[in-house]
Amino acid sequence: MNQVDPSVTTSNQEQVSPILVVGGNLGIGAALVEQLQADGRTVMTMNRQSQPPVDVTSLDPLPAISGPLSGLVYCPGSLRLAPFDRLKLDDFRADLEINLLGAVRVIQEYVGLLKESGNGSIVLFSTVAVQRGMPFHASIAAAKGAVEGLTRSLAAELAPSIRVNAIAPSLTETSLTTSLLRSERQRAAAEQRHPLKRFGQAHDIASAARYLLSAESSWVTGQVLAVDGGLSVIERL
Repeated sequence: MNQVDPSVTTSNQEQVSPILVVGGNLGIGAALVEQLQADGRTVMTMNRQSQPPVDVTSLDPLPAISGPLSGLVYCPGSLRLAPFDRLKLDDFRADLEINLLGAVRVIQEYVGLLKESGNGSIVLFSTVAVQRGMPFHASIAAAKGAVEGLTRSLAAELAPSIRVNAIAPSLTETSLTTSLLRSERQRAAAEQRHPLKRFGQAHDIASAARYLLSAESSWVTGQVLAVDGGLSVIERL
């Protein structure tokens, strides 16, 4: 069983109720925590001490947290790329566990604390591969497609006290994508594939999550925000 280490990091200025970032020690989660702390927000992180991904589906019980919470961000994910005929049912189950069911479990556990704040915000993560068909992405796109469905359903159910949105990145340089960006040739090809001629960095995606957690997005819910260098909507001739 994976062990999850709940830790609390408090900024110098406690302006509003804390934000819980699940998977806040690596990649996008770590970048988000840094940005939120720079804003003077109080951040609580739930992390796994060893390598990713964080697995909360098998942790029973989840750590007790005293509320209210103003935000909840679920960062754990997977990146399983393989031809469809090589994927097993267990591969699909594993991707659903980490990407969908882990998020479901965390939200069910802490949604009451978000309601206490009266203006909570939940941020989940999808992928550009849900809207733009890509070979070898069947398992992860199916799991993230379920996350998008969850996002819209919860946005309807939890309004008006809690907003629910998701971010759909394209290729972003994190520990999950090391094998895809190992060589200069791979990096150059990834850059050329995107209309903005670069792949994403953790701070690009974290900035979008920061916005969705802020009062500046108070009229935004049920959305899947594409942060993908234009890949999902632009076709360069």
